[in-house]
Amino acid sequence: MLTKSSQRPRFARSDIRYWENAVFQRVRYRKGKKDRSKHFSVQIQFAGRRAEFSLGTANKAVAARKAREIHEHLKVNGWTATLAKFKSRPEPKDNGAIRTVGELIAAIEGTTASRGRTLSEYIRSFRRIVASAFGIDDPKKYDYRKGGRSGWIERIDSIPLDKITPQVVQSWKVDFLSRAGQNPAKQRTARISVNSALRGARSLFSPTRLKFITLPLGFTSPFASVALEPRQAMSYRSFFDIKLLVANAQSQLSRSDPEAFKAFLLASMVGLRRAEIDQLEWTAFDWQLEKLHIGVTEHFAVKSQGSIGDVDLDRELMEVFKNFYEERRGSFVVESRVRPRPGSTYAHYRCQRTFKRLTGWLRDHGVGGKCPLHALRKEFGSQICDRHGIYAASRALRHSDVGTTALHYLDKRSRTTTGLGVLLSTSSDDRHGERSQ
Repeated sequence: MLTKSSQRPRFARSDIRYWENAVFQRVRYRKGKKDRSKHFSVQIQFAGRRAEFSLGTANKAVAARKAREIHEHLKVNGWTATLAKFKSRPEPKDNGAIRTVGELIAAIEGTTASRGRTLSEYIRSFRRIVASAFGIDDPKKYDYRKGGRSGWIERIDSIPLDKITPQVVQSWKVDFLSRAGQNPAKQRTARISVNSALRGARSLFSPTRLKFITLPLGFTSPFASVALEPRQAMSYRSFFDIKLLVANAQSQLSRSDPEAFKAFLLASMVGLRRAEIDQLEWTAFDWQLEKLHIGVTEHFAVKSQGSIGDVDLDRELMEVFKNFYEERRGSFVVESRVRPRPGSTYAHYRCQRTFKRLTGWLRDHGVGGKCPLHALRKEFGSQICDRHGIYAASRALRHSDVGTTALHYLDKRSRTTTGLGVLLSTSSDDRHGERSQ
């Protein structure tokens, strides 16, 4: 399949940048003068046939999005259905204002310099809310290969922005929370989930993101007046014996599954996140100062600027990794045959198979919950907090501020009691003595 374009970098046709290079403004000559069309067009060739589509917008980012949509529809449905859908409609006449969910997302992607996972998560949150609020569901929405997902997204993206009001979002929120029923544990989980979705979707409508986008006159964010649920207590409580777990990992994993053992140590004794373990390279180790540095590399983008920092390592832990270093076969600490995918808009892990094996081992050894691997990082933070205080834990965990640490860890380094219990012991002894007389 070819498109009209000049020389350009090779991007996959699923990449919006491919279509940003492919769209063009038709130039005609009238009475000897150039007349450039206001709206963008695209030419697509498929199965021996070529057609030009007017994209009906003067916004290049929106035009690229529509071009990709036509391309995806053509692959799945063929020429007849695609021409009927995209060529039979008259070219819209407007001031270039964004009108639909899809146009808004395309415009944001086209005016945002960084298109990493954070932006993709915000977009996914927004689409999930819209899909749920308007009852857009499809059992094929997870079908990436045969067009099921693209069809589901197409239905979401066609929803007009003016239909997404604060009342609609509030109704979605109430309905989402009501599904938890009367179970307090499920209610707590639902409040956490609804807050996460609202924060992500709301971020798409920040003044910074909308600065270069033309919205309909009088349009305001549908999330501005929708309140978040009260923040839920998330303090971590240890639920397994970390010393026993380390002993078991050393005896069972160190030789039988060294890659899983490395991941275990990096999570439980260094407090690294899954993505940090996955992309960690040997250059991060400072063997002399016994530190590990987490920072930006050619393969890895940190979660936030606050995530950049050094973690002190126990001397014994350094010796273990020195031995692994001597036997290394590549630049990454945890080895895998899967190549890294920097810039991926979804959670891609080189070491997914290793993480899966380690997760199964952790569950077998009493570390349950939704994410056993992340529980090791929380246990690491809890251990640091218990020994050295919450500020030391915040630095070791590389949180952006100590407030984040305070939400998850208690600054409790010793038993805290009134000391009055000794009176009970004394009174008991006195009463026992009186009875014996």
